[in-house]
Amino acid sequence: MTIEEKVGQVIQADIASVTPEEAKRYHLGSILNGGNSAPGGDEFAPPEKWLALADAFYDASVDTSGGRTAIPIIWGTDAVHGHSNIVGATLFPHNVGLGAMRDPELLERIAQATALELRSTGMEWTFAPTITVPQDGRWGRAYEGYSQDPALVASYVGRFIRGLQGVSSDEPILNGPHVLASTKHFLADGGTFEGRDQGDARISETELRDVHGTPYVPAINAGVQTIMASFSSWNGKKITGHKGLLTDVLKERMRFGGFVVSDWNAHGQIQGCTNASCPQAINAGLDMYMAPDTWKPLYHSLVKQAKDGTVPMARLDDAVANILRVKIRAGLFEAGRPSSRPHSGRYDLLGSADHRALAREAVRKSLVLIKNNGQILPLSPKSHILVAGDGADDIGRASGGWTLTWQGTGISNDKFPGRPRSGRASAMPSPLPAARPVTRPTAATSKSRMQRSSSLAKPPMPNSRVT
Repeated sequence: MTIEEKVGQVIQADIASVTPEEAKRYHLGSILNGGNSAPGGDEFAPPEKWLALADAFYDASVDTSGGRTAIPIIWGTDAVHGHSNIVGATLFPHNVGLGAMRDPELLERIAQATALELRSTGMEWTFAPTITVPQDGRWGRAYEGYSQDPALVASYVGRFIRGLQGVSSDEPILNGPHVLASTKHFLADGGTFEGRDQGDARISETELRDVHGTPYVPAINAGVQTIMASFSSWNGKKITGHKGLLTDVLKERMRFGGFVVSDWNAHGQIQGCTNASCPQAINAGLDMYMAPDTWKPLYHSLVKQAKDGTVPMARLDDAVANILRVKIRAGLFEAGRPSSRPHSGRYDLLGSADHRALAREAVRKSLVLIKNNGQILPLSPKSHILVAGDGADDIGRASGGWTLTWQGTGISNDKFPGRPRSGRASAMPSPLPAARPVTRPTAATSKSRMQRSSSLAKPPMPNSRVT
């Protein structure tokens, strides 16, 4: 491989900012669709358009004209509560609800259903599961965590990864109804001072390890193939540029054998870096830059830095090898065009009856009754109940972030096929389970069965983004 081809492999661009022809010209290793990115800029594009775009990028990546090395591109997406970027896909409760279920077996079945729906549109990689351990309810993304209890989070991680990737074996991941997983955000994204998003975790190494690091042990043991580095810092140093954590701890001590990807332009927050130039990140152990809209200047700066030795060739080779190794384990080189693979084009899988039944089961099991003063529950079917507010009849906002759009806002209810009729309560498919007593507060119980408004769930950010 040429230096240019190697540099291309370590860069991931957003589909809103790159074309298949550019992916070919710059040898890009990966693409993603951010929270507001979609084929042709249409957030509500039908699944056929997503699969066609996957084919177009794949074809460009394996074009050997001009002596290019054919390396299939890999597409990452935020399928964090179902394949939630696609109209008609099954939506599952967010992690804060799933944590309240205390049901790892159901979580694995949810992951299996999500993987199947992803495969129907030709994608191979989801940025899930989020295995943060939120310690401050003021953090706007606390709902993306299962619990503030690291033991509970750890009990879920392996099962969810197995549901997405299948059981670790020598069999290529894409040979089965599976996709690549990514645990995030390494490390202590849920432990920042005052719960500030992308903030600083001012905690001891012991707390870093025993609280925030605990879920990564079962994740690595389950064979997770990618890990996303956090925007946040530990005691003042950005994780994306932290060699001690990315290389010395994660890769060497914990023996993680996949590749490390950054979050949305997170490299630009490292001291001395910009979005267009950051050799510090790859030198610290980052393998793939998520540079959605800044990929081109970053590419040119990395080529120059690799040639002048600022980025040692041994480190670039190691990063590329880590990425290629994951692509080989996935079976990407033999898989062919996305549309030719098993389950591709099976749009009947999106929101299928079985998957919707699974989602309803998760909803029922995730409901937590903290108090039932005056036996107000169960509600009488003869009651007249007023549900008020601008989100009272808004499925997108009720579903939370990462629902068709980044924040789940600005979506009319007709974008949700199979919805109950507006203004009428739908019949319960079965009675709610008996209320379970809550023995101790967790992020999945005391913090939030009243999901905060998605417009307040995260601080505003320009354009689309991923996490």
